[in-house]
Amino acid sequence: MRIGIDLGGTKIEGIAIAEDGAELGRRRIASPRDDYDATLAAIAGLVGDIEHDAGARGTVGVGIPGTISPATGLVKNANSTWLIGRPLADDLSARLGRPVRFANDANCFALSEATDGAGAGVASVFGVIIGTGTGGGIVIDGRVVTGANAIGGEWGHNPLPAMRDDERPGPACYCGRRGCIETFLSGPGLARDFPPGTTAREIADRAESGDSAASQALARYEERLARALGSVINVIDPDVIVLGGGLSNIVRLYESVPKLWSDYVFSDRVATRLVRARHGDSSGVRGAAWLWEG
Repeated sequence: MRIGIDLGGTKIEGIAIAEDGAELGRRRIASPRDDYDATLAAIAGLVGDIEHDAGARGTVGVGIPGTISPATGLVKNANSTWLIGRPLADDLSARLGRPVRFANDANCFALSEATDGAGAGVASVFGVIIGTGTGGGIVIDGRVVTGANAIGGEWGHNPLPAMRDDERPGPACYCGRRGCIETFLSGPGLARDFPPGTTAREIADRAESGDSAASQALARYEERLARALGSVINVIDPDVIVLGGGLSNIVRLYESVPKLWSDYVFSDRVATRLVRARHGDSSGVRGAAWLWEG
């Protein structure tokens, strides 16, 4: 039995899956915000409850909104800031009395979809989360590409490619730079390109209903997404790009973006497929469980 934990800023979700990927149980609790020790206790309690429900002990994988630094062993780049600089891997392994594997939540998403999701059966998958933030993960031959600095797939903090004059220097990003892909392609990024007070979901709904201004905003979003994914195709050349997160529910993206990205791909044709995540919001927690595959 494999147990996956998705450690989010507002909730912690846990799942148990069998060898064939069948779900054996699931639980969700609120995250103890701004409290590291309470977070450790909450995860340990959730694992214990899942194992009690299943009547078995399992391996444990955890997806986190950041990563474990290979240089220090401490959490870095986490928007759940109370985790930053903490030895989460060591502390949780000690509390659970077993090794625990960790990965960035976008890497978990990509692994889930590559294992038994929309990217199953191909050699290379780039998983994209476009929601409150913008994340990415690379899976080659069924294994996550973490990288020498544990930032593999972090496309959201590259500059938006081929930036137009009216886009420069780009919005300020929390990472300290301007014009990051995340500032344009996240949900707040799309909302910023429209009159204040309108959410990304509302823009998509209004565009679907024929609203001209919303359609134009969404068209700009699609063209920027095509630019950003075109640069990924040039570097990784994945078989499949899988979209997840709230904005992945915008159906027109899957037809519009591939029509646009050929202008930015160094090839006479683009065989890469753009698809929607099969497991939806469950992909992150399932991917955490699959960290123990093999």
